[in-house]
Amino acid sequence: MNDALALIELDSVASGLAALDAMVKQAPIEVLEANLVEPGKFLILYTGGVAEVEESHQRVMDVFQESVGSSMLLPMVHSGLVDGLRGTEQRKVDDALGVVEGTDVAATLLSADGALKGADVDLVGIRVAVGLGGRGYFLVSGAQHDVQASIDVAASVLEPLGRLHRIELIARPHDEMVVWLLRPAPFRVG
Repeated sequence: MNDALALIELDSVASGLAALDAMVKQAPIEVLEANLVEPGKFLILYTGGVAEVEESHQRVMDVFQESVGSSMLLPMVHSGLVDGLRGTEQRKVDDALGVVEGTDVAATLLSADGALKGADVDLVGIRVAVGLGGRGYFLVSGAQHDVQASIDVAASVLEPLGRLHRIELIARPHDEMVVWLLRPAPFRVG
């Protein structure tokens, strides 16, 4: 069972790779993403037990503090968020679809956790890191009032941080639009 989610963004690929090596040597964690993020940063996203994630996180913060640009440690993360980051997607959309786009990966993950905990919605999918220029976005689905409550929670996390880019609520999304959700570039169907 994965109880915690953490992210560290470093200012270089070299520091990122060295930090990745240090953290996996420190404690048993599951690395969900370790990759270049525009513009020229290296992002490491990982999960595991709270104690193990905290131990790895602290190791990197102690050793690579001068290279760390952004970090996040989220104990007791919503399990749907970790599943989404592992690639589990739900293409069935209910009454409404909420789209939340943040300008920072860590803030977007915090808002997604809050959105999932704050209302009876399902995570349709989430995209962070590669190809988004440092942004992230996620989609939630459910009854329209629940989706509205969920994206309101997300906004309340992102706005004070100055990291909200856009939020949209799409009522009764058309089936032909739903097939295009979360498609990777170059947007091929099938």
